[in-house]
Amino acid sequence: MPLLKIHTNQPLDDAAQTALMQLASVKVAELLGKPEGYVMIALDIGQPMLLAGSNAPLAYLELKSIELPDGATPSLSAALCQLISKELDIAQDRIYIEFTNAERHLWGWDGHTF
Repeated sequence: MPLLKIHTNQPLDDAAQTALMQLASVKVAELLGKPEGYVMIALDIGQPMLLAGSNAPLAYLELKSIELPDGATPSLSAALCQLISKELDIAQDRIYIEFTNAERHLWGWDGHTF
């Protein structure tokens, strides 16, 4: 189950939040080649955040997935930065992304593990 958490200091109304999460869900499924039915998106908006001593628009993303391909992180970073930059009007050099490869036995769902 891929999980993308988006943390940002940008405010968004309810409609914009839903639209961003829907776009991100489709994009993560596409990028990882996994069914969207397993993709979870968490959005944390309007948070007090600083990067390089500035509270200019910024975002911190966490992408966690089973079998996250090591060699794919550069292309994943490019695609996710492009999405967030476009949708939230954040410069790509103000977006950090943490990638985590989850082991199947450490990821639970529906009362089981993968």
